[in-house]
Amino acid sequence: MPAHVKKGDVVIVTAGDDKGKTGEIVSVDTKANRVVVRGVNIHKRHLKPTQGRPQGAIVEMELPIHMSNVSPVVDGKPTRVRFATKSDGSKVRVAARNGAELSTLHGPRTAKKAK
Repeated sequence: MPAHVKKGDVVIVTAGDDKGKTGEIVSVDTKANRVVVRGVNIHKRHLKPTQGRPQGAIVEMELPIHMSNVSPVVDGKPTRVRFATKSDGSKVRVAARNGAELSTLHGPRTAKKAK
């Protein structure tokens, strides 16, 4: 089954501690069904002082959340996603809220250009 979100989409978190926050998808892990969203699920890691880092450090990083807890944003609101096939055979994601095309999944097969 194809994923309803992909890298670069602007999504809103629909469940969990960060519910209501929006951000851009930085990466997608299809095997674990998890996504990393910029500015969401921030985790602080305290690093001990070392020779290269004598003061130590506090590093903030985004941790992955489950793909089912995010939805694409259309007109500032979350939307469900439908899949449609165009007349040229390409498969596209369509927003259920207003019918707008989100992006192309697979374009028509084209021959590689010779250099």
